[in-house]
Amino acid sequence: MKTYKFLVSGRVQGVWFRKYTKEIADKLKINGYVRNLEDGRVEVVVTLKEIQFDNFLKALKKGPPLSDVKDIEVEELDEIYTDGFEIVR
Repeated sequence: MKTYKFLVSGRVQGVWFRKYTKEIADKLKINGYVRNLEDGRVEVVVTLKEIQFDNFLKALKKGPPLSDVKDIEVEELDEIYTDGFEIVR
């Protein structure tokens, strides 16, 4: 299991992106959180199995119907999340 931070930019706030991300994470049984950033991006931090990485990234790139994802920066982190997935306000 590895933990990644995804910084998603584009039209990703006010379009149900956090809810969409939680639904995907819950479906895949991925732990972590999602939150809006003040600069208009969305931060997603997840602990997942290596085999889940590509599918999760693909889902983030797609986003919910009203979103328009322009870019996703990915960084590996040291922490491990084990307590489910939450939307941070």
